[in-house]
Amino acid sequence: MPESDGRGLGWALRVRGVVARRDLTSLTREKTIVLALLIQLFVAAFSSFLVVGLTSLYDPSAVQGEVTVGATGSAADELVAAGAGREGLSTIRYSSRDEAAAAFDANRIDVLVLAERYEGESGGTRIRIEATAPANSFRGTLIVAQLRETLEALERGEREDRAAFLDAPLVPLPDEVSASPYFGFSYTVLVPLLLFLPVFIAGSVAVDVVTEEIERGTLELLQVAPLSLTAIADGKALAAVFLGPAQALLWMALLSLNGIAIDNLPGLLVMTLGLSLALVATGVGLGLVVRERQRAQLLYSLGVLGAFAGAVLLPEHPATTAALLAIDSPGPFSQVLVVVYLVAGAALALGVRSFVSRIDAEGL
Repeated sequence: MPESDGRGLGWALRVRGVVARRDLTSLTREKTIVLALLIQLFVAAFSSFLVVGLTSLYDPSAVQGEVTVGATGSAADELVAAGAGREGLSTIRYSSRDEAAAAFDANRIDVLVLAERYEGESGGTRIRIEATAPANSFRGTLIVAQLRETLEALERGEREDRAAFLDAPLVPLPDEVSASPYFGFSYTVLVPLLLFLPVFIAGSVAVDVVTEEIERGTLELLQVAPLSLTAIADGKALAAVFLGPAQALLWMALLSLNGIAIDNLPGLLVMTLGLSLALVATGVGLGLVVRERQRAQLLYSLGVLGAFAGAVLLPEHPATTAALLAIDSPGPFSQVLVVVYLVAGAALALGVRSFVSRIDAEGL
């Protein structure tokens, strides 16, 4: 059936807008979609609070808590010096291992460290570290994280002390930096999550709105309106594509209000738009081909997960691109990949639209 009957481009755009508004309105009755949106809203709106708790899983050393180390052995003094002044850690020197073990058993210290100097096979002295810490608890993970930083400080000190006795300089260690413990989690986990989850949901919505019309038998009623299948698919795709960048813009604004600065927002939105076009087009095509909601959603989910895993073959993973753009430190491929995502998404959307037009001409 012709989609405009000679009534012009304005009429064609208007009817697509009507279909899009109808689908957006119907989404408010979908409990799963509404719940997903509310979860994202909660994460974005309260990110400054959530990031503290979530970072404790991502980086246990970010959690504040006093850790007491009991040091003994011939190199215990060096270990005590390495831990001196370190926030959240105190070191106690014990004269014997038995005394330190008794303190550990009585819970007066959190971790027992035996630091012994010994002669190496090729000459010179070395330090052997043997640590005993609680197992199978979050507290144990925090203790190990704090102890690791102390041992790294000990290593730096030993390297500096021995540098004068070397014939050739060692490869220098990176300088210590006083970065926020929440920086890595915020930009490598939280920002990509709030950018890509709306895109994934947009494609899932496209699958639902197409398959539900088919399963309920209302797609034929829409075509009687009169609307062509192409116009119906365009309207449904328009509603779903709108969800991705709109949510991404809102979530990034909420992150900014919570003190997580977001740079290159236009680039992030263009990237989101390109991915939304690709996934929504995929969802519409699957819905029309499979015609059953559960099977189409399963295929869509597996396909998206496979594509996301396969993205490691790209010069830069999409999550990495998003993180680099958000901190205003794009890599050599970041800007190019943003354009590639938009062009690829538009090409896939046009390809699916051409496929729908052929189905329309042949009859659904």
